[in-house]
Formats: sequence, structure tokens, C-alpha cells
Amino acid sequence: MKPRFQRPRPAAPVAPVSRVVTSLTNPLIKDIRALEMRKVRQEAGLFIAEGLKLVADAIEAGWPIRILVHRSGEDKPMLARAVRATRQAGGEVLEVTGEILEKLSRRDNPQTVIGVFEQRLEKVDSVKIARDQIWIGLDRVRDPGNLGTIIRTADAVGAEGIVLIGDTTDPFGIEAVRATMGSIFNVRLATATPQAFLAWRKGFDGLVIGTHLSGTHDYREVTYAGSPCLLLMGNEQQGLPDDLAAACSHLVKIPMRGQADSLNLAVATGVMLFEIARGQLKLG
Repeated sequence: MKPRFQRPRPAAPVAPVSRVVTSLTNPLIKDIRALEMRKVRQEAGLFIAEGLKLVADAIEAGWPIRILVHRSGEDKPMLARAVRATRQAGGEVLEVTGEILEKLSRRDNPQTVIGVFEQRLEKVDSVKIARDQIWIGLDRVRDPGNLGTIIRTADAVGAEGIVLIGDTTDPFGIEAVRATMGSIFNVRLATATPQAFLAWRKGFDGLVIGTHLSGTHDYREVTYAGSPCLLLMGNEQQGLPDDLAAACSHLVKIPMRGQADSLNLAVATGVMLFEIARGQLKLG
């Protein structure tokens, strides 16, 4: 199915008036529903984000919005501003029923506002890591909840971005976007094949830190401050493959006392990120 989305068009300032849609068979509603499918998202270069605050914050941050969907009868100042900004940017505004919102979000208790945004993905060649910046490299992460949580954690520690290596889950899928809690709009995302990442690595003179069973360093004993740093994490089942492990400056371990022999990928990434950023994090 090829999406029929129209490209945004410049528009003069207009009053916040919505187009009313009441049928699930409306062609635009069908196209938005089709964004559940990764192939359609990739072809259209779009994705869905749910929630008024999230949508309003994304618009404020300058993310291109193509369609704003809101429930009939909603009357909030934040929504009015989002509607106005969408129309001024040439986007479409739809006022819909609760039934339509439920179908679009696949939830019994859906958010009252949904935004359709343009994706932002870079190639790894464009990634330049400045001093004291943190990036994360994720090899073939498969779980959308893990990826969304890692994006949210990266945002929390002030990391600049994430390189998605190989065949990863889609960061713009509904489950991953939900798990980011809005951080999808604050963290740069880049993609790379394993070969492209290794070629990029040859030109990067900062730290590349990987967690690995053969690691010889306690993760707390490495000096992270003062250097650009990329944290490299393997996928949920297999960890880092040999070629990526060999590309690391240091292979580290996270000590554990209990009977569990491993940590969830998102948890392990969070532990590492907060240690790497420790010198940059201050209360208040």
C-alpha cells in the first residue's frame, strides 16, 4: 500500500479550525492507520506520536508535523497553539471521534491528541562527536521497549545521539516511540551497517567502550571525562559480535552479586550511561 500523504505546503497564519472526520473509511484516516506497518512508515518517512504535551513539545522543538489529530470537543490552550502551529506550517488538522482515536492508537483508553511527524535519521558518516559528548551504538537491538527506554535514558543523561547498527527494530514504531516518553524528539538517531560503522570507527579517535563477557575492566575504573565517548552495546541475545568488540578501546564488565547472570539491555545501558556522564550530572 503506497501512502497518499501530501507534502506540507507553506501557509499564512490562520485561525485554529479543524477539519471534522467521523468515518474510519476516510482515506487519510486509513493512511494514518497504515503507519502501524514499518514498510509504510519507511515509504512515507513518517511516524505517529501520541499525547498533547508530547506533540506540543515536538512542535516547539521544530519537528516537522504533517498531521495533527484531536478528539472532538477538546478545548485547551495548548491544543489551540498546536493546531495553529500545524496549520501555519502547512499541515493538516483533523477533529475526530473517540472511536477513530482508539483505532489509530490501538488503545482502549487512547490519548486525545495524535501527531504524524516526519522521521529524522542520519547516516553514521555525518556523526561527529565533540569533546565530552556521549553517543551510543546499538548492535541489532530487537525489542522496541528496550530501544525506546534507551532513547529516554540517553536523553536523561544528555547524550547526543544513538547509532543503530545492522538490522534493528524501528525507532519510529508505535511501541518504541511510546517507550521514549517524548525523548525521540531530543536525541539524534543515525543508522549504519556493521561495515559502515567499522569504517567510521577508523576515523574516530575518542573512546569506544563496550560491555562484554571477556571484558577486563570494571566499568567504574575507566576514565571517561575529557574525551568524546561512544558506548557500544550488543543485542539482547548475543551481545557484541567479535568484529565490534575488537573495535572497542576498552571492554568492560558490570559487577553483579546475585544469581542473575546478565542484565536487561536497557538496564545495562542505563548503568553505563550514568557512569560515563557522572561528572556532568549535577543536582539543580
